[in-house]
Amino acid sequence: MWDPASYLRYGDERSRPFFDLVARIGADRPRVVVDLGCGPGNLTRSLSARWPGARIVGLDSSIEMIEAATASAGSGVSTGSGRMPAGAGVEFAVADARSWSPGPEVDVVLSNAMLQWVPEHEALLLRWARELSAGSWLAVQVPGNSDAASHRELRALVAQPRWRDRVGQLSRDLTVSDATGYATLLTGANCAVDAWETSYVHLLPASETADHPVLTWMEGTALRPVRAALGGAGTAWDEFRSALGERLVAAYPVRHGLVQFPFRRIFVVARTGARH
Repeated sequence: MWDPASYLRYGDERSRPFFDLVARIGADRPRVVVDLGCGPGNLTRSLSARWPGARIVGLDSSIEMIEAATASAGSGVSTGSGRMPAGAGVEFAVADARSWSPGPEVDVVLSNAMLQWVPEHEALLLRWARELSAGSWLAVQVPGNSDAASHRELRALVAQPRWRDRVGQLSRDLTVSDATGYATLLTGANCAVDAWETSYVHLLPASETADHPVLTWMEGTALRPVRAALGGAGTAWDEFRSALGERLVAAYPVRHGLVQFPFRRIFVVARTGARH
């Protein structure tokens, strides 16, 4: 289960890659723009300013995220029988990216920090590139921080006998390629490609009376399935969370009231049918 409030704790830091990705999309007047893995919808709604004449559609597999998106936009949740508008030109619906296909009027598909959760998502990218009309845009950003100290400490903790059988299978590294790999994949599908990597150094405020900020960050993403398996407050989750927090304090020391949290991200923007 996704928790929109936890995910938005570091909204500014999480949103920056989205805007860096969108800035490289060269679409002028797209008819339909689809945001796959839209989460709570705050970034999706910003697309109306970039493309005021477009129909903007946010899709997510999490009912909780779509409920948050539609509630903040003043409309209800979309169902299989139709979608309710969520502001001028913006709408949201529950959908699974694995089975989704772009319609003939979709000119832009973007996915920000979602495809890392989908095994073998390269096949999806190839299918979307084939299904989109020539001249359409496909833009993707995925985290590339599986080698970061945060993930190394998480792996080390779940490898302990206390946790191995209960959550070990949930802490697998999310498999992504690098910028070169995605560029090779999509140029092979006759796309013109712009691919790059960026390491952001997030400076997270720390306090002696609050949890370590990297632990708080991870609760919104990587720790979500672990918490679901161990239960909420007053369960084994509290013990696990405390043990991981101690490890993160050592891995990410506080300096001048801040924790430096480097975060690598991988980007690819492709225009279909544009390579000759």
